[in-house]
Amino acid sequence: MSINEGQDAAPRHTNRLIHENSPYLQQHAHNPVDWYAWGPDALDRARRENKPIMLSIGYSACHWCHRLREESFENEQIARVMNEHFVNIKVDREERPDLDQIYMNAVQLLTGRGGWPLTVFLTPDLVPFFGGTYFPPEDRYNIPGFPRVLHGIAEAFRDQPDEVRRAADQMLAELRRPNASGASREALSVEMLDAAYRRIAGNYDAEFGGFGAAPKFPAAMNLEFLLRHDHRTNSPDAREMVERTCRMIAEGGMYDQLGGGFHRYSTDARWLVPHFEKMLYDNALLSRLYLHVYQLTRDPFYRRVAEETLDYVVREMTDPAGGFYSAQDADSEGVEGKFFVWTLEEVREVIGDESDADLFCAYYDVTREGNFEGQNILNVPRSAGEIAAQAEVSVERLMEAISRGKSLLFAARALRVKPGRDEKILTAWNGLMLASFAEAAVILDRADYLAVARSNADFTLTHLVRNDLFLRSYKDGQAKLNGYLDDYAYMVDGLLTLYEATGERRWAESALDFAERMVDEFWDPIEGGFFYTSNSHEQLIVRTKDYLDNATPAGNSVAAGVLLRLSVLTGREDYQRKAITIFRTLRDQLVRYSSAFGFLLGALDFYLAVPLEVAIVGDVTAADTRALAAEVWKRYLPNKVVAQTSGADEAEAELIPLLRARTMLGGAATAYVCEHFACHQPVTSPAELAGQLDE
Repeated sequence: MSINEGQDAAPRHTNRLIHENSPYLQQHAHNPVDWYAWGPDALDRARRENKPIMLSIGYSACHWCHRLREESFENEQIARVMNEHFVNIKVDREERPDLDQIYMNAVQLLTGRGGWPLTVFLTPDLVPFFGGTYFPPEDRYNIPGFPRVLHGIAEAFRDQPDEVRRAADQMLAELRRPNASGASREALSVEMLDAAYRRIAGNYDAEFGGFGAAPKFPAAMNLEFLLRHDHRTNSPDAREMVERTCRMIAEGGMYDQLGGGFHRYSTDARWLVPHFEKMLYDNALLSRLYLHVYQLTRDPFYRRVAEETLDYVVREMTDPAGGFYSAQDADSEGVEGKFFVWTLEEVREVIGDESDADLFCAYYDVTREGNFEGQNILNVPRSAGEIAAQAEVSVERLMEAISRGKSLLFAARALRVKPGRDEKILTAWNGLMLASFAEAAVILDRADYLAVARSNADFTLTHLVRNDLFLRSYKDGQAKLNGYLDDYAYMVDGLLTLYEATGERRWAESALDFAERMVDEFWDPIEGGFFYTSNSHEQLIVRTKDYLDNATPAGNSVAAGVLLRLSVLTGREDYQRKAITIFRTLRDQLVRYSSAFGFLLGALDFYLAVPLEVAIVGDVTAADTRALAAEVWKRYLPNKVVAQTSGADEAEAELIPLLRARTMLGGAATAYVCEHFACHQPVTSPAELAGQLDE
């Protein structure tokens, strides 16, 4: 259902947010709060009336954002205090990650912690002086009640202006402090990768997989780095960590056992109880990770999880025009997780057959007591062999019952009230998902996934580009907001991956065009590195650089990776130099705080390796050409670039020097494998190509 479905047809209040198309802002359009969206109307009023700003940042799928709305923003007495003393601004963090970065940093400096909803109080010139996250409607959880906070801030701003100004000035100085040191003169070496591996591995949970204690996030970027470490060093420990973590996550409650796709994170150490929202970016990063584990292991378990996740995205998160939606809510009917959980009686009633129901419940840990607030989150704590032996049935009989039960429960669940869906389409997150579908198409030989990838790329280049620049967000036929660094970096990665999967020149051209615009708009010519906002962006109190991986990879890390790949494909050494500048700027932090740089460590691994350059010449639709490409994509080869051509496209050879002077031998599809300007003999058979790739 849409995010607003089921709302009161005749609301008591309507504010300015009714004119916004962000689902998160629309959720607050009928609050009694006199909300503004971020913009000149609100900012001018704050300056004109010398009022503090109450800035509230969240996103549509956020459970505690809903709680704050229901408890405080829909409370008329609390709203009266807000309206009297503050200019109230509501921001969707997914539309305005630039504001979220700045003010989240401020709250973390003030309180030592952050999260959403983010509640920040600003001076009229937009400098934060107090903040927090969720505030209850009255004192509870050792947190002051929101009314008490509002009255205290209003009184301080009115009666102690010098102290407020002093706090604001100190905060501004902290926010403007550089978040990376100058470029290091030390060499970039594989020893850095080894040291980073030891730091990340040192936090590994050997019992349940993953890293650290609860709450647990899937850490896809760090797991990708461990896969690279195994590829480089043949480390059984690294591979074991990745395989165990991926299996534990996919057999736990964090993975939707019926419909596919991953929830946001696990609230416990064993991956059982998730925070039930589903985010597009998590499913993009994790589906790609499972594809890579499948390449490495050929274990059909990982293929199944990747396919179920991508099929979920096609089924529930894809706009008919080709864009990918942002998120599904954690709540349905106002209750977190209600859509996903089951009682024993419900399962038995839906399945019907007593024997099948017994086997299903044993396999998925469904009991009368439940494992979540008296109900059951489906998970797989024991193997099929163990369950079958205990039940004295064959594994085949067990899996027949599981398959039938899943189909019946999935159909029954579809009749429930679905969680709200945020149908906002974000360029950056679409770039992540585009890359996963493009790789899945060639790794799994799925033409339908390739059609999804092409449709998404066409949608983005048609609807989210204006004046040859990316926009951030699209919904209801309206695209808006200047693109940020991650919009460019992620989408260039997606377009480049789609080119490698198809050999279609238009995707390479688009990737190169937007890489150029990324450099023009975001590169810092003085200190190096990419700013998060473009040269044409509105002026904020600081212009940040995004270096740390959070829920999504850092923009600078993805930019470094795509520039390196483009450098190999095109021979553009200036692209490589920019990536090296980023590595040198972050050299010390890469080793000291390795878990915050998983994606950049992968890019550094690419740089320090000798990347394979694979050129395939032949009709991309012909069986012999496809057989050569399949030989490349069946292997886990993280440090490679792939180019394909029919051999008759001079413009393509001009664009991609790797394709110059490449011809078919004897009229057969031909593969050329090169490393650092030295090439093997061209080959025409998959077996010969396999021999070169495996050397």
